[in-house]
Amino acid sequence: MSDYVLVHGAWHGGWCWSKVKSHLEARGHRVFTPTMTGLGMNAHLMSRGITMDRVVGDIARLLIDEDLKDSILVGHSFAGPVITGAADREPGRVRCLIYLDAAILEDSETMFDLLPAETVKTRLEQAESASGGVSFPVPHPAAFGISDADQEDYLQRHLTPHPVSTYQTPLSLKHRPGTVAPCCYIVCTDPIYPALAAARERARTYGWPMHELATGHDAMISAPVGTAEMLMYVSENAYPAI
Repeated sequence: MSDYVLVHGAWHGGWCWSKVKSHLEARGHRVFTPTMTGLGMNAHLMSRGITMDRVVGDIARLLIDEDLKDSILVGHSFAGPVITGAADREPGRVRCLIYLDAAILEDSETMFDLLPAETVKTRLEQAESASGGVSFPVPHPAAFGISDADQEDYLQRHLTPHPVSTYQTPLSLKHRPGTVAPCCYIVCTDPIYPALAAARERARTYGWPMHELATGHDAMISAPVGTAEMLMYVSENAYPAI
């Protein structure tokens, strides 16, 4: 039995892992699906003060509160830097990190540093128009590689605005990603998510094991069973329990 901590990406919440969680639990694993401050069930806490440091703290606190000692951290998309930061703070509680089509930041970098200047400008303009600059409005599910009508409806009912400050504030690390615990990267290939080209290249440069999943960016929605099976394959074969 392993302890999985599944961390959602931007605009999502712990709800997005529901089917993956059920599959992992049916195989005997414990699964935690926290929701970051300002998102999902915590959307009522939205504010300008929700920084990268704050959401990293959300996950680090869970590791402490649940007294986890050999956990598998899985970060999707925006949550890549979040699990990097949580492992950096609590390295003794982490067995490995799995980046599921996720961003990778180094110390002092921000999410906006990964994006072209024109994209940053557009997102800030959208946030200003929608919320006075507090949050990014919810994109259409197609942006996450979703084409199934039922899945699209599910996302449209659950996605919530994302705090802008988490993209503007830096990730603070004491160690380079990959040095406090083993890491690997899962690329969602159908369709490929263009915004993560730099993250994929960085993972290859680090020499991390690379795996492919033939589904869209929101793999936990479009292919929950395949996602759960991939997570188990990676963690059980490459990083067995102590």
